[in-house]
Amino acid sequence: MQVIQHRRALHQVPELDRDLPETLAYLRGVLSPMKCTLSSPIPGSLCAFFDFGRPSAIAFRSDADALPITEKTGLPFASRHPGRMHACGHDGHMAMVLALAEWLQDQEDLAHNVLLVFQPAEETTGGARDLCRSGVFEAHRVTCLFGMHLWPELPAGVIASRKREMMSRSCEVSVTITGRSSHIAKAQEGLDALAAGVEFYRRAVELESALPSGLFRLLKFGRMESGTVRNAVSGKTLLLGSLRAFQDEVFLGLQQGLRQIGREVETRTGCQVAVQTNDGYPAVWNPDDLYNQVRACGVDFQQLEKPVMISEDFSWYQHHLPALFFFLGCGPSPALHADTFAFDEAILEAGANFWIRLAQSFR
Repeated sequence: MQVIQHRRALHQVPELDRDLPETLAYLRGVLSPMKCTLSSPIPGSLCAFFDFGRPSAIAFRSDADALPITEKTGLPFASRHPGRMHACGHDGHMAMVLALAEWLQDQEDLAHNVLLVFQPAEETTGGARDLCRSGVFEAHRVTCLFGMHLWPELPAGVIASRKREMMSRSCEVSVTITGRSSHIAKAQEGLDALAAGVEFYRRAVELESALPSGLFRLLKFGRMESGTVRNAVSGKTLLLGSLRAFQDEVFLGLQQGLRQIGREVETRTGCQVAVQTNDGYPAVWNPDDLYNQVRACGVDFQQLEKPVMISEDFSWYQHHLPALFFFLGCGPSPALHADTFAFDEAILEAGANFWIRLAQSFR
């Protein structure tokens, strides 16, 4: 199995977003001699279709982009591109899917056709959504799709998943409060944006904590800026945070609650309060039926105890067709997105073998 060699080669050429020429050249170099049809449904993508003459197909996805990080691992096969690094394991994801392709090349008969998907822009603009809109899954009659992510919080080589909540829906929250500065000795002439910010923060915490304790969600603020000097009423406050949840009604309810708090703080304090949220990825939500179907195949994986509050654009596939996501444990390793991220490469063979067993036994 060439999975480690593939990972090392890809690790040296990290590229960003949808601009992946060296990455795609390597993938094409491996896949072109095989009995598959290659296509590029969107810029920066590559799909390989293995046709076994069946009426439908299953698909396996790997993300292919890297991060704008300067690598500090000291590995002999470290990034050759300054300021760019495969710090989220996408090189490993691609290597495992290439190993699956090498196995498919030697097969004469399967219960289904197989589509391999190498996707750009997972770290940035959600390339998964554009692939769904491209029609590639309809063109190849794909009935379901599988994805996997390296995960430092699991023992090395352990593959895990769970029904329903897997990875959260998220968005950034930015609150700008504009008051009026005055000398602190004449505080009555100002509008205290710091006090308004403290009130907003306190009420936001109460909003989140009022939800049932068993409901997975997160609303936290990591940064607060206000004022200029100690003896002047603050004229402006900035609160920066993150909102995460799994059910849309919980997520949207918290968003609406924050905006209502903003209106009420504005009325009470006289400050202007602007609450802004961006468009994040939906939640990764594993469907019961597909999860049970994989279990019934006899493919072994562990039950993940609880979901994680990190997002992944794999969720766009799950809005388009049945799709199931897995974690592959890295064991003790630096965190994802760290400039020192590295892992025991032996786990890649475990992940590749899992893909092979699933492709072989899924019905």
